[in-house]
Order: sequence, then C-alpha cells, then structure tokens
Amino acid sequence: MIQILHPADNTGSPLAAHLDNEADTEAAGAALAATLHAGLVIYLRGDLGAGKTTLVRGALRALGHTGKVKSPTYTLIEPYVVSRLDLYHFDFYRFAVPEEYLEAGLDEYFAGNGVCLVEWPDKAAPYIAAPDLEVRLTVSGAGRRMEALALTEAGRTCISKLHSGLNRIPQ
Repeated sequence: MIQILHPADNTGSPLAAHLDNEADTEAAGAALAATLHAGLVIYLRGDLGAGKTTLVRGALRALGHTGKVKSPTYTLIEPYVVSRLDLYHFDFYRFAVPEEYLEAGLDEYFAGNGVCLVEWPDKAAPYIAAPDLEVRLTVSGAGRRMEALALTEAGRTCISKLHSGLNRIPQ
C-alpha cells in the first residue's frame, strides 16, 4: 500500500510517501511516468538497494516497455525509446572522478529532448545538468520512503501530477 505522508506544498517541502514493497515502488514509478515530458532531468538518490532502478522499471513498464530493465551501473546509460519519449537511465556510481562524465560524452544527452533519469548524480557534479525534480528513496522498515522535491517550474508540475497519480493507485 502506498501511503502519502506529506503532500508537496508551496513552501518547497517535498511530496513524501511510504511504499510498502517492490510492487508499490513500481507503482510509484508508473505514477511518475505519467508526469514525464521531453527535456526533464530527474535525479534519483538513495543508497544501494534503495529501489532507484525499481522505480525506473515501473516508469518504463507504464510507458509500454516490455523488455528487460537493468541498472546501468556498468554501461553508464541505458537508452529506451518508449511511447512518446526518449528516456535515458544513467548510473554514475562507478565514476572515480567527475571528469569521467565529460570524457564519456554524456552531456549531449542532457541537451536534447529526452528524459534523463540519473542515479548517483553527485559523482558527475559540477558538470551534469541541474535537475527539475529530485526523487529520494530510503529504506524504511520493510518498505521504502519516497520523497520527491521540485526544483524548477517543470518539477513543480511533475510533483502535482505525481501526487494525483499516487492518490489514484488502488489501496
């Protein structure tokens, strides 16, 4: 069951929800998918095993992707052409220095019309594009706590739609 703990508001506080299990994390990803549009940059934060790739899998499934969804830990990027979007899933966990981001030529993805979902964005700072939305996942008991924080006007629109989408998920 997904439980909204705190709705986002105009003071800048994040939308917070408790996700009981992996299925809830995928459902939250599906709700996130409904908010996506070309040009968005979303940072995914959380420790190893917090559910970042599971969230992305839920978004991709909701957008119609039927193939395997894996973490791009070793490949750095997994590109997907789904529904109406080019979606790029990044994982910079293995970067030893931020300059590896530049050396890999990944900045071109952030200048286009795709949606960029980025795990471990701090490993590419200060070179990576600023986010519109930041999603934080933390282990909370047997489940996860998800916080979504808007950092731009596009992010605020996403948060509003995400909140509505999470409220529509059957309990």
